[in-house]
Parts: sequence; C-alpha cells; structure tokens
Amino acid sequence: MPRPRKWRTVCCLPETQEFGPSNQQPNAFVILSIDQYETIRLIDLEGLTQEETAAQMNVARTTVQGIYDEARKIIADAIVNGKTMKIEGGSFKLCEDHSRPCGRGCQRHGLEGRNKIIGE
Repeated sequence: MPRPRKWRTVCCLPETQEFGPSNQQPNAFVILSIDQYETIRLIDLEGLTQEETAAQMNVARTTVQGIYDEARKIIADAIVNGKTMKIEGGSFKLCEDHSRPCGRGCQRHGLEGRNKIIGE
C-alpha cells in the first residue's frame, strides 16, 4: 500500500487561475496544481533555494525537486504547444498558523488563525 500523500503548506492561492494564448485551441489545456504553482513562485520568483522552499512547504527537499521538475514540464508544454494553463487542485493546506514564520516568501506573514486544508 502506498504511503499517504503529505499536505504541502502554501502561503496563498494565485490571483489568476488561468493563462493562455489569444489564439488558443478548444480543449487544449494543462493543469498546474497549487503546490506546483507555489514551488515555482518560491524558487523562481522569490529566489528561495530548494531547501528553503522545502522547509516553508513542510516537505522534503527531494519532494520539492520533483514538484518543481514536473511544474516546469507543464509550463513548457503550455508555452511551446500553445495550451491554456489552469492552476487548480493538489494536496495542500493554506498557511495560516503562524506559530513559526513561513519565510521571506510568505505573503500571509503576521496573520493569525489555523491551517485550512484545501485540495484532494
């Protein structure tokens, strides 16, 4: 029996959930999960290392590496093949428990509350 999937901590949901070419093909789309989006945001936009990203998302560095590699393939497929990219789903919880800071990339730092589980 496979090991249960661990919830990945995500600081915030994306403001825009769908991107695509202006001349898109009907029904041509790829799905980027919320945890894949968060990995791309933290590594490529915020400049965190894979280790820092793993600590913030509460998973192993090797897990972050796998998530990141798969996310890059999905983004490349959308760009190269002119597909719409939808950002949805995944195994994640929103970061709202600030007993410890999320790190320099956290947009919710300073808010109080509990972790809210969303996703699968």
